[in-house]
Amino acid sequence: MTNVSLQRAGIAIASLAGMSALVAGVWLLRTFDPNAVGNPFPACLFKTLTGFYCAGCGATRALHALVHGDIGKAFSMNPLLVSVLPLLPVLAAWSLGWRPAWLHPFVQRVSSPILWLLLLSGFWILRNLPWIPFAWLAPG
Repeated sequence: MTNVSLQRAGIAIASLAGMSALVAGVWLLRTFDPNAVGNPFPACLFKTLTGFYCAGCGATRALHALVHGDIGKAFSMNPLLVSVLPLLPVLAAWSLGWRPAWLHPFVQRVSSPILWLLLLSGFWILRNLPWIPFAWLAPG
């Protein structure tokens, strides 16, 4: 096998694994309600230990609302996740080789670790402030 065919096989296997995980995740979220007692989803360890919301708090409930078509509820649970989710297919296509020149500046900015460090830590801090409008960032 050549390097190109090995690379394509690796991409195919990774794509199949990713799609399988996506289907399983959607099934779990359609079948089980994370708001119900006795659901199989783990509680946020950070929230349990500290009483504060982490940047990911509400993500499972947001994804549950999304797979049920309730975008408003999903946004109320984790607005950052719902806002960033549409970027994932574009970034996945970019990593698989679809690289139009007009998209390069955007992907370069979005791929910056500094951007994500600032965005996630800022969101994490702001959603724990008790004043409006920051309180609107808390799950619920």
